[in-house]
Amino acid sequence: MALERDKHTAQHALLTLQEVQLLGFYRRMTLIRHFEEKTAEMYSRGKITGFCHLYAGEEAVAVGAISALNDKDYVVSTYREHGHCIAKGADPRVVMAELFGKETGISRGRGGSMHLFDPDLRFMGGYAIVGGGLPIAAGLGFAVKYNEGPEVVCCFFGDGALPQGAFHESLNMAALWNLPVVFICENNFYGMGTLIQNAISQEDLYRFAEPYKIPGVRVDGMDVLEVYGATMEAIARARNGDGPSLIEAVTYRFRGHSMSDPAEYRSKREERIWQERDPIKNMRRRLIGERQVAESRLDEIDREVAAEVDAAVKFAEESPEPSIDTAGKGVYASEE
Repeated sequence: MALERDKHTAQHALLTLQEVQLLGFYRRMTLIRHFEEKTAEMYSRGKITGFCHLYAGEEAVAVGAISALNDKDYVVSTYREHGHCIAKGADPRVVMAELFGKETGISRGRGGSMHLFDPDLRFMGGYAIVGGGLPIAAGLGFAVKYNEGPEVVCCFFGDGALPQGAFHESLNMAALWNLPVVFICENNFYGMGTLIQNAISQEDLYRFAEPYKIPGVRVDGMDVLEVYGATMEAIARARNGDGPSLIEAVTYRFRGHSMSDPAEYRSKREERIWQERDPIKNMRRRLIGERQVAESRLDEIDREVAAEVDAAVKFAEESPEPSIDTAGKGVYASEE
């Protein structure tokens, strides 16, 4: 599935990264998983309403890619964005409060699941329109280049965005203007319920880089170290002024497209095969087997993360609702 170079890169990373970095990858992936599982529970209990798209199963992509960024680098996401936002450094409490529609939420309760936003973190939003973040990422990249800044823009999108005109327009402009953008396609095989083969003529999605004369690579999106290694290379290229790259991360969402989707278009056998490749369980096995990390240490991380997510729910439940007097705030750019 992944290129051989990336397998070697991942193994090199496992052997050479400091233990604290590897444990950081494990912790952030586990935090996202616990957060999404708790979100599903709260949605089922009616605490969270509206559209809600969960990231469980895809954690290695967000954590691997965003761990390669600097604090001042930008991230542009999709409507499946909780994982990206938390990986970028958002407090799980304010993300959960946003899902609850509370004033303390990251978007003050006005955005909900699909519209998290924090300019201080350089997390530049999730977008409900398929492919909607792509031209925004190109615009951010243009601004960075115009201002001669060192930042890089990391843009996430799903395989369903590739047939969109915005994908091709954004890659064309980024290549033409040599913009510092890393485009990351999270290929989970389904655009809602449509299998990728029924929607896209080129199944090797990374090859869409070729017409725009930019590097394209496919990596195992269930391996955080592969994603990290490929993103590090793409970021170094962008910072050196060598322009954009396209990374296809092959991954799998463990739930349906959204909380309202029973995912009956997927076979149970297919789901079992991918669940056996769970990125968190695999990282845990490798840490214990190849880096001799004590299992008790990982158990402790699991407990800490579970407590952190429980605290996020408590914070959200106890937070105030937005005041009706502020309903119009933020409509215009001049207003806070």
